[in-house]
Amino acid sequence: MSGSKIRVGIVGGSGYTGGELLRILLGHPHVEVTQITSETNSGKFVHIIHPNLRKRTELKFISMTQLEECDVLFLALPHGSAMGKIDKFAQLAPRIIDLSADFRLRDPTDYPKWYEHEHPNKEWLSKFVYGIPELHREQIRESNYVTGAGCSATAVALGLMPLFKHGLVDTNIIVAETKIGSSAAGNKPSLSGHHPERSGVSRIYQATGHRHSAEIIQELSFGAKPNIHLTVTSVEAVRGILATCHVFLKENLQEKDIWKVYRQAYGSEPFIRIVKTKEGIYRYPQPKILSGSNYCDIGFEKDENSNALVVISAIDNLVKGAAGNCVQAMNLMFGWDETLSLEFTGLHPA
Repeated sequence: MSGSKIRVGIVGGSGYTGGELLRILLGHPHVEVTQITSETNSGKFVHIIHPNLRKRTELKFISMTQLEECDVLFLALPHGSAMGKIDKFAQLAPRIIDLSADFRLRDPTDYPKWYEHEHPNKEWLSKFVYGIPELHREQIRESNYVTGAGCSATAVALGLMPLFKHGLVDTNIIVAETKIGSSAAGNKPSLSGHHPERSGVSRIYQATGHRHSAEIIQELSFGAKPNIHLTVTSVEAVRGILATCHVFLKENLQEKDIWKVYRQAYGSEPFIRIVKTKEGIYRYPQPKILSGSNYCDIGFEKDENSNALVVISAIDNLVKGAAGNCVQAMNLMFGWDETLSLEFTGLHPA
């Protein structure tokens, strides 16, 4: 697509992911953000809530009742908010990208199991494509409705996909832990996020049954559904996710063989970097250096005494785990270079 800029609206723009989405889109050569909503901040300048955007935009928040037609609507609402309003949103824009979990799961019976409620618009689930470009690039190109993905699910699924796609691991036992920064909990104050309670903490947020498990199972089901054990731990960081995944190879492959599998899967991917080095202090993926970037760094190491393989992946939860991933999907939907406005490499030191 060429010519004039497309008009983009952001619904639910006062949260961290909404702010990141606006930050990224303000630098996009083919996009004009024309409206951004916040029910509690309607009428206020956006930079009051997102101070890093001072002198970058003079947009003001509006209410959802003031939304006008546009070319794309990004929905950055809390989970459960979009699923009942999707028909109204679809009347405002021909293309919708939803950052919440409301349309991520293909099987409607998964919503009562993982989210403890029925889905009110089951017919919409089949219209949405699960929006990790590295997993569903061609479907995203052809779709008008795309979802974001859970941040922990993104880190784990991208880390493990090549192994599962080629049937190289035992799907009966996969153990994963993600260590997540505080921004993953959103910007609403809570006792657990209160500084005296959060500072210095390494707190298991959920030992079993985390909702992102459903997405991981869905995306790694190449035939049989894998048995995923996911634990999520909150650590003292603002941004970032570090996923450590333990799998067991069916055959005694060497690391050079595993390297070839990952190179084949991700060698041409613009935002996947395979980290495999014996030098320096960044021998494994490290989320700190990915802050603000859309990269996913993936590494692995085989246990010399067994068929156990440890796969490590790292992302910025607000970018590759949310806003950046969705901008990447938007670029695909419009036939643009998918790296547009996502070229930032992260910082070192940070």
